[in-house]
Amino acid sequence: MTQKILIIDDEPYILMMLKKMLEKAGYDVDLASNGREGMELFQKEPACLVITDIIMPEKEGLETIREMKRLSPDLKIIAMSGGGKISAENYLETASIFGATKIIEKPFTQNEMVSAVKELIPPGSA
Repeated sequence: MTQKILIIDDEPYILMMLKKMLEKAGYDVDLASNGREGMELFQKEPACLVITDIIMPEKEGLETIREMKRLSPDLKIIAMSGGGKISAENYLETASIFGATKIIEKPFTQNEMVSAVKELIPPGSA
């Protein structure tokens, strides 16, 4: 059984890049363009890992992280951010407090993301 990863980001380019990268690494990937869509998908088909951006329209990442952790306390979440009104570091720190397992600052390398994912859900450990 492949491990399902849900990626939530409002930038189509990032969604596609992450999808290609993680499918190549052997994961099953679902995509959502904002937190609201991500929550709906997650409730229909839970993932074992969620990768979410912090700053998005409709429902931002911090709120999404909090809700997902409430639904599924053991869920592993990677929060990523390039910053906004405040620095990425501050957003990511808050994401950790809300329950993100790992935080990654944008821009990140392919290697950084794939190794973070493999660390949280090793391939073949469904």
